[in-house]
Amino acid sequence: QADLRLFFNALPLLFVFMVPSAAMRLWAEERKTGSIELLLTLPITVCQAVLGKFFAAWCFLAIALLLTFPLPMTVVYLGQPDIGQIVTGYIGALLLAGGFLAIGMFFSALTKNQVISFILSVVACAIFVFAGNPTTLDYLALTISPAMVNVVESLSLQTHFESISRGVVEFKDMAYFIIVISAWVSACIVVLEERKAN
Repeated sequence: QADLRLFFNALPLLFVFMVPSAAMRLWAEERKTGSIELLLTLPITVCQAVLGKFFAAWCFLAIALLLTFPLPMTVVYLGQPDIGQIVTGYIGALLLAGGFLAIGMFFSALTKNQVISFILSVVACAIFVFAGNPTTLDYLALTISPAMVNVVESLSLQTHFESISRGVVEFKDMAYFIIVISAWVSACIVVLEERKAN
């Protein structure tokens, strides 16, 4: 059970690097090779192209996450863990991956360079993770009001992920991930629409 808890606690930091590496090629490579012009002349909208790439990459990450199943299976075999907590942990991990993927895809659409896309995505994802870190919050409490500290904590992906991974599935956490994913995917669509118009 402790090993499983450690696994879920390590996921946000692992995803900070893993997900942007999966997202960096989504649009940057298309723009670098010039194949984006061909893609955007197909009888599909920019929104459909973005959603298609997003869900394909999300499925790839879901498969990668699914391949970690030997760990919970071992824990179930050796002990009596809370199965519900394991399931919600994986649901939270999938939502976290979706949030990071949406951020990474946005930065991939901004630049032709995959490395720049990767670095910008890692920095943005790290900010969203460390915003909920107790050390960060303690430091911020010295300079800003408690109300603002609570706002920063509520914007952290890690805070909402930890809540779900503990087995507590609340509407506010699910809504947060849906809003984050929708907002960054929408921003990606806007960027590509602008590129298409120019």
